[in-house]
Amino acid sequence: MEPTRAYPLFGGAFSAIFPGGAIDVSDLRPVPDNQEVFCHPSTDQSLIVELLELQAHVQGEAAARYHFEDVGRVQGSRVLQVESVQPLNLENLALRGCCQEAWVLSGKQQVAKENQQVAKDVTLHQALLRVPRYQTDLLVTFNQPPSSLGPENPSSPSWNLGDFEQLVTSLTLHDPNIFGPQ
Repeated sequence: MEPTRAYPLFGGAFSAIFPGGAIDVSDLRPVPDNQEVFCHPSTDQSLIVELLELQAHVQGEAAARYHFEDVGRVQGSRVLQVESVQPLNLENLALRGCCQEAWVLSGKQQVAKENQQVAKDVTLHQALLRVPRYQTDLLVTFNQPPSSLGPENPSSPSWNLGDFEQLVTSLTLHDPNIFGPQ
């Protein structure tokens, strides 16, 4: 993937700027229709964009924690630790016109990869963009397993929080029909 180019997501309904070298996982294996998953070419890092049903029963910081815990349950995480939850300034988002609130959460989850018994601490950074007009919670997750923090490969350096921030702030809606009839 070319750096600093808007990459189409969900059949072109959205786009976002991904870090250089990001590999579209759907080219390698099936990915659920509500997800776009990208992996780093030489580390275990991944970036996931998910369209989820709006969880109207939780508000504010509690909504960010809810989604973090939900991801942990789905992944079979044994330990969940929230390190910080901060509001995102809507003015910095390309989705500011339809996003009512946004949060960024950083935490750790203890997860075992497929076919592995040993669980490892994975640092997660999640941005929750709440779009009640379309009954949607948009969740962007940056997974940073410990192995991704090893020696740098000069041809494809590890992703960092700046890459994650660029993805979140550049996420743009082009076709609201993705949400069905309104």
